[in-house]
Amino acid sequence: MTQDPAGPRHARTLRPSVARVPALVLTGVLTLLASGAAAVYLDLRGQIDVSDVSGLVLATPRADATTAAPGDPFAGDAMNVLVMGTDLRDAENVALAGEAEGMRSDTTMLVHVAGDRTWAEVVSIPRDSLVELPECALPGGGRSKPRTTMFNEAFSIGAGPEQDVDHAAACTINAVQALTGVTVTHHVVVRMTGVIDVVDALGGVRMCLPEPVDESPRYGDLHLPAGEQRLDGRQAIGFLRARHGTGMGLELGSDLTRIARQQAFVQSAVRELLGKDLLGDVDELYGVARAVLGSLSADPQLADPVRLAALASSLRGMDRSRIVFTEVPVSTAPSDPNRVVWTSAADEIWQRLASDAPPPQLAPPPPAAPPGESPGGTGGGDEAPGGSAGVTPPPGDGSGAGGDDGPGQSEAITPPPDDTLLPGVCAT
Repeated sequence: MTQDPAGPRHARTLRPSVARVPALVLTGVLTLLASGAAAVYLDLRGQIDVSDVSGLVLATPRADATTAAPGDPFAGDAMNVLVMGTDLRDAENVALAGEAEGMRSDTTMLVHVAGDRTWAEVVSIPRDSLVELPECALPGGGRSKPRTTMFNEAFSIGAGPEQDVDHAAACTINAVQALTGVTVTHHVVVRMTGVIDVVDALGGVRMCLPEPVDESPRYGDLHLPAGEQRLDGRQAIGFLRARHGTGMGLELGSDLTRIARQQAFVQSAVRELLGKDLLGDVDELYGVARAVLGSLSADPQLADPVRLAALASSLRGMDRSRIVFTEVPVSTAPSDPNRVVWTSAADEIWQRLASDAPPPQLAPPPPAAPPGESPGGTGGGDEAPGGSAGVTPPPGDGSGAGGDDGPGQSEAITPPPDDTLLPGVCAT
């Protein structure tokens, strides 16, 4: 079957509308069409698969959570984007990672973008977490049974023997909403091979490794020296997937240390992207956009390049020091020393995301006490959403970054400090 050049692959239900796109972006699109460059837009649309989970997500957020109804992602509403990396072993991925049965989620991150677009938080969910998975809609009809199992099994359960990406994504969204109480407003499924194309389109990702990273020959052939270097696409996917060997926690063979490496790579890639003048280089911009869109499946709203352009425009002013990376707090599972369970501290993260409150290191500091009054005497420590009275943000990690949380903030709030860099991220 030939692909329809005028629409995304698998676009069974997509009917894009630009009625709510900001006027500036709409003007740009109309100019593009009028200039005879419509083929560029259609080509970008044709790169992306649409993953429509309408009617497939069964669970709603927990009743005890505070959530805001998702609205137009470009109208100032907070966004919760569930990013799922799949290790489906088609021909290309087998060449990268070897044979394996089924379709699984290799990495899951919940990306919260604040409604005022001044900060974002990336929360990595450990794949080896033992959780209570709710029932899911299955590709062949019917529903799966609730069960206690690893978190990443949700993707596999939903996919079924048919290896259906939409059901796999829906089942994972279902699990996240049931377990966290956070409304997933958008979702993206990223293919392993797609990461290679994106990294190569960026010209590689610069990293400064604190020690050599050598993968066990039994699992792969990744060998990276210590120090500054630029990872190409294949090195990047090897770095993201590695779990066994030596260097940067590979000795532990743990999914938790892999999450730390993955977050360092994502932080490096974001810095790489924000540091480029893509708008000043049309060819590079087009190459990066094409690679990104070709690497993923997304919900119908995010699958439209016009809407993506509007979102990207709203994020351009975000200070990179206000993009925070968080790991779900865990402890060893009592029933299995090779698995983990979420601690009660995780509830604070979910409640914060559901209410669009910044993480502690980005919350505005309490106001200074009036002259003659002892500090803390006014109870001002809980002025910020999600803040706690008497809690002082750690120094050097963004505690002064509340100055652009929105209109009406005190001018006395200090500007954002330097980035809090994860191990492996270059300082400059």
